[in-house]
Amino acid sequence: MTELPRSDPLAAVSPLDGRYARRTAPLSPYASESGLMQARVQVEADYLLALADLDAVPIELSEAESTALQATYDEFDADDARLIKALEVDGSHGYSATNHDVKAVEYFLRIKLDEADAVDDAERLYPWIHFGLTSEDVNNLAHRLLVKPAVETVLIPALQALRDELVALAHEHGDLSMLARTHGQPATPTTFGKEMAVYASRLGKAIGRLQATADDLSGKLAGASGTYAAHHAAYPDVDWQAFSRSFVTDLGLDHTEIATQVNPCDDLAAVFDALRGVNNVLIDMDRDMWLYISDRYLGQQTVEGETGSSTMPHKVNPIDFENSEGNLSKANSDLTFLGDYITTSRLQRDLSDSTVKRNIGAAFGHCLIGYKKAAAGLDKIVPNEQVMTEELEATPEIIGEAVQTILRREGDTDAYERVKDLTRGKQVTIQDFYDLFESLDVDEPVREELLALTPTGYTGVADRLADGVGDD
Repeated sequence: MTELPRSDPLAAVSPLDGRYARRTAPLSPYASESGLMQARVQVEADYLLALADLDAVPIELSEAESTALQATYDEFDADDARLIKALEVDGSHGYSATNHDVKAVEYFLRIKLDEADAVDDAERLYPWIHFGLTSEDVNNLAHRLLVKPAVETVLIPALQALRDELVALAHEHGDLSMLARTHGQPATPTTFGKEMAVYASRLGKAIGRLQATADDLSGKLAGASGTYAAHHAAYPDVDWQAFSRSFVTDLGLDHTEIATQVNPCDDLAAVFDALRGVNNVLIDMDRDMWLYISDRYLGQQTVEGETGSSTMPHKVNPIDFENSEGNLSKANSDLTFLGDYITTSRLQRDLSDSTVKRNIGAAFGHCLIGYKKAAAGLDKIVPNEQVMTEELEATPEIIGEAVQTILRREGDTDAYERVKDLTRGKQVTIQDFYDLFESLDVDEPVREELLALTPTGYTGVADRLADGVGDD
């Protein structure tokens, strides 16, 4: 076979960058190597700017120089990413290969400042780039500067759009009666809209938990062992804890006060756990929708020219819900691994977590595909009212709960047993219930109340529950 260039999506090792590349593209700024490089440049550049604001540190930056420093990440482009990679792997601009990704960023900043017309004598700034820092100071902040917007600007909007679809279905079909099933058996009727409201409500709460974990992301800037040792040795009179707190919070993160060299990552694990909670809600929904389609409660709008089955032309397979379930299950596997792994480190530091964190984007990618596929599935479904109604009317025993409850209200101590004797293990008709009602020693208004019961009408306040979802 002719070998495809690696840039061709058909040659991608992962479907995230191959088959699903266009679906995962919104995550690229936050999950790619280039995105991580840019975030590292931001941390290093902003750190130099913050040092320049300290009276104790002999750095002076003009307004134009500060602007040039900010431009190193604001205007970061593909050529910049390639330069950093060249500095790491091959060497460039007189620098030998660093074989170290963060050191390559330090040299990149030197080169960019040398090239900036606004910077006078860039070499004077060299000692202060990465001053007193360890790579983890840069990396832990960079990762959180990527995870936070990935969650808030990509994943949560996709989830909110999905929840909006569920709310719309709940409102539109709040009074569409259908048979419920508990333990897989016919049970007290519900409405299709109310069932969609359940998922809308659960998803809304799960999104709130996810947002809270994104708000709580926390960064560390305390040196090689988390003691501010290098900073304190150079400038013992500076309150480096206060400096670190101010710097990290200015980046939009909470501050990790006490750490080893490694940010403990409990905050990232909380994000991953919240995402698993979201995904579990949607996996549950995907499976229910699959069953509703299987039971013909739901039909699916066809797409002109689309193939359902390769051999059975009549079929419209529930592939969106199946795809969503598969991707979200894969995401949860990755998220569980990530959350368990990154919260541990041998003594003050080991590098295994650095390798693992490079896979955060893959977990997020499977999440995003799952959300988009679930939304596509919801967009295609069409409730089949005729099938729902016919099955309800063919299962009259489901009004038994209402019958025995009304009789209990009237003081009948054998109400449950009376209905059980009529229905359990038997094929009953609505006429069997009518015959029971006629034989009961009850007031006529009660008998009329019983005779008015119908399988399609026995849905309680399901319509109100469906209509009320989405008001939060």
